Amino acid sequence: MSDVLVIGGGHNGLVAACYLADAGLDVQLIEAREELGGATTSKEVFKGVGARLSRYSYLVSLLPDQIVTDLNLNFETISREISSFTPTADDRGLLISRKWDERTEQSFSTVGVGSDAKAWQDFYGEIAEAAPIIAETFLKPLPTREELRRALKPSTFSTLFTQPLGRSLSERFRSDLVRGIVLTDGLIGTFTDAFDRSLLANRCFLYHLVGNGTGEWRVPKGGMGALVDQLVARARTLGVKISPGVRAKSIESGEVFVEGSDHQMIRLKPRFIVAAISPREIDRLMGRSSHRPFAPGSQLKINMVLEKLPRLRSGVSPEDAFAGTFHFDEGMDEMQRAFAEASAGSLPRQIPAEIYSHTLADRSILDADLDKRGFHTLTLFALHTPYQLFTRGNESVKEEAKRRLLHQLNSYLEDPIEECLAKDEDGQFCIEVKSPFDLESELGLPEGNIFHGDLEFAFREESENLLWGSETRTENLFLAGAGARRGGGVSGIGGHNAAMSILEHLA
Repeated sequence: MSDVLVIGGGHNGLVAACYLADAGLDVQLIEAREELGGATTSKEVFKGVGARLSRYSYLVSLLPDQIVTDLNLNFETISREISSFTPTADDRGLLISRKWDERTEQSFSTVGVGSDAKAWQDFYGEIAEAAPIIAETFLKPLPTREELRRALKPSTFSTLFTQPLGRSLSERFRSDLVRGIVLTDGLIGTFTDAFDRSLLANRCFLYHLVGNGTGEWRVPKGGMGALVDQLVARARTLGVKISPGVRAKSIESGEVFVEGSDHQMIRLKPRFIVAAISPREIDRLMGRSSHRPFAPGSQLKINMVLEKLPRLRSGVSPEDAFAGTFHFDEGMDEMQRAFAEASAGSLPRQIPAEIYSHTLADRSILDADLDKRGFHTLTLFALHTPYQLFTRGNESVKEEAKRRLLHQLNSYLEDPIEECLAKDEDGQFCIEVKSPFDLESELGLPEGNIFHGDLEFAFREESENLLWGSETRTENLFLAGAGARRGGGVSGIGGHNAAMSILEHLA
């Protein structure tokens, strides 16, 4: 009998396994699929094309440097000097550097939003003060709401935790273009109205802006699979027994019944269970009806390999435009319209979306031939494309969404994107679309929700009996996945905190 059974071999399960094994516990990890890593894998997606794509997840902000150091991982992320570029209908565009500079100041003026320049600096200055305060709590027991309120300025606490994000942005910025650029961080993977009193957009915005105390989104060197490779190697070095192709079938009275590739049922009785899976899947394993309502997954991801980057009608170099986040059709009014149309059951006529190029920061994901020939990758992430739109005809709706998005993108390009796409060895364009429906069927993400459910704020109420945010109603069962309090995203925080909670029980 092992001390700990970890269910789920994504990055959170691997992080938990490493911490617990390093503390001297006997740890076994099972993963239903033959491949470890879950949404953090890298693959050569297109036949005969040597480009390892981060197929599901793509950038890193929330992974604390402390976890990388604690586990002695050889994993590097790369800064992007340009934060974003947003083209406008009149063939201009707003280019924003990661750090405010003269170029950014001039760009605000050129596109006619100069009145928002100071508001931008003030707003992000306030967030920059709050980010290290909040991030510093992520690998510690949960603070209470009141403790966090006392640690922050009243105006900042209101912006993040009290007032709907859409209202705050409407009060702070005059330009719909600028409001939209800010709002996108509240909508990545989250299907909600910007003014909704549930504050779903605020919760998403919080986690996008405070990672590692800076909120900087960085490119994983070697792709997201490089993180998985390091975690797997470290887990094995620490003696973790890793069993891919083994599926948990049920959890009963602290015992876990699992099925291997030979279809034999095995009963395991560990002292502790770490569930690096969704809360909905835990309910299923325990034979409980799930009463966990949450917003569906709402993102559509398109992966592309290009022979060349397209030129832009604005005249901005593609090396600048795609180095950060390339926003298009993401004004706040446009996103509100798209949300209303999707809520009514229709694919938005104009789908808000954003793109970045991994290869502008990191060429190591390309083989030597593609690198020499100047190939690039593009990752497109569309908003307000919820799960329910795809359940009635996934492939046809995906094809229509792709058609609309490429048409929208082409309206800002001098070179149509189709003329830039590489082809695989069968002559097919190197472009693939992943819908929320695909994320559920391929990765088990409930309704394609990349956070396993609605994100929650990084504090607890005084009445909540939570310490690390991983505890469950079952005494020896700890939640380590994206659905844990302070879970979501590629962070490892859920895995770390589940491990710390177990170690605290043993102390």
